[in-house]
Amino acid sequence: MTQWASKLSQPQMDALWMPYTANRQFKASPKMITGAQGNYLIDDNGRKIFDGLSGLWTCGAGHNRPEIAEAVAKQLTTLDYAPAFQYGHNLAFELADRLANMAPADINKVFFTNSGSEAADTSTKIARAYWRQQGQPTKTRIIGRAKGYHGASWGGISFGGIGANRKMWGPAMESDHLSHTLLPNNQFCKGAPSYGEELADELIEMVALHDASNIAAVIVEPMSGSAGVIVPPKAYLRRLRELCNQHDILLIFDEVITGFGRTGSLFGADAFDVVPDMINVAKQITNGAVPMGAVLAREFIYDTVVNAGGADYNIELPHGYTYSGHPVACAAAMAALDILEQEKLVSRVAELSPYFEEAVHSLKGMPFVSDIRNFGFAAGFSIESYPGEPARRPYEIADAMWKKGFYVRYGGDTIQLGLPFTTEKAEIDTLINAMQDTLMGK
Repeated sequence: MTQWASKLSQPQMDALWMPYTANRQFKASPKMITGAQGNYLIDDNGRKIFDGLSGLWTCGAGHNRPEIAEAVAKQLTTLDYAPAFQYGHNLAFELADRLANMAPADINKVFFTNSGSEAADTSTKIARAYWRQQGQPTKTRIIGRAKGYHGASWGGISFGGIGANRKMWGPAMESDHLSHTLLPNNQFCKGAPSYGEELADELIEMVALHDASNIAAVIVEPMSGSAGVIVPPKAYLRRLRELCNQHDILLIFDEVITGFGRTGSLFGADAFDVVPDMINVAKQITNGAVPMGAVLAREFIYDTVVNAGGADYNIELPHGYTYSGHPVACAAAMAALDILEQEKLVSRVAELSPYFEEAVHSLKGMPFVSDIRNFGFAAGFSIESYPGEPARRPYEIADAMWKKGFYVRYGGDTIQLGLPFTTEKAEIDTLINAMQDTLMGK
């Protein structure tokens, strides 16, 4: 019986069907993580691995924060679970109020989920419910964007726009997709590019095709993360907001990656100065310590749905999850937000982003790098493909980086970086130097 360095047996290794993983490749040569501290993961050989993606865009404040551990431990000995339907607990209301005060404008109602995928399903269901209660039940169509990612649920793969996440499953929800904004004119742009605002006008064509009376919402990431850090043109999101206003279409920002500091602002909505009607969050809300997500909605949406609920004992929105607003997740979120505020991590990202920008763009001209994009503490590299194998070279780069002691994400034809907010300049330097050596074949 084979024994791995992590002390797993072959049957144990075989038992797990891993998510978004090449299972055969992994189980032939596993990369096992046994611990973490601060900005570093620890592998099963005891090596420290710099976490160049903050977990999965989740752990901006660094790993194993004692403040979060203490809050979770205390909650587990106070109230480990409370029924989410028809009963409440104080911490869920306190956290909702805190999020409402953090969110832009009158985005002040909070519906808790357990993940970004559930947040995407929830916000789009709320959009349909809103229009139905407004007396416009035909407004059901959801419009996404090519290269957009909104999770792995049926809804997420429907209005998500990454082909590899869609082709396996066959027909899902009917949806349309705006074009992505990854344009040749914007190659190697630093921050928000100048070209491509006009692509938002594709929404006009979709309104002409379907009529606004049939369109409920547009859902986009302010900055596409999983597709390789695609930053919107400077006025693109403002134009999308104008068009949604003109045609009575709700605008949803999926901020599962951009929420709570990644862009150098609390939300991508703040960074791009656009107020959507709903914001989806997850990941950084608990610093990755406990699964949690939420939909933050504008007051008029909540009022419309709730006020049309009939008798006061009726359930106005027949939707939710067993673990919505879980007490332990709420405790982790409150502690994580305390850290974010007390250590001024959002402003720290804003202050160090120019240094990070110069560092990543120093790799322009390196072998196989066909584009570099960045915003805040996120960067994406487009990597030239082997003939017919777009994902192979990014995998090889990420594998070589892991061996050097750096975790970066590979996906499609891209390499992605999402630094911890606690990263130091010296750590940026060592990361980029390792990237350069890897690209040069050293």
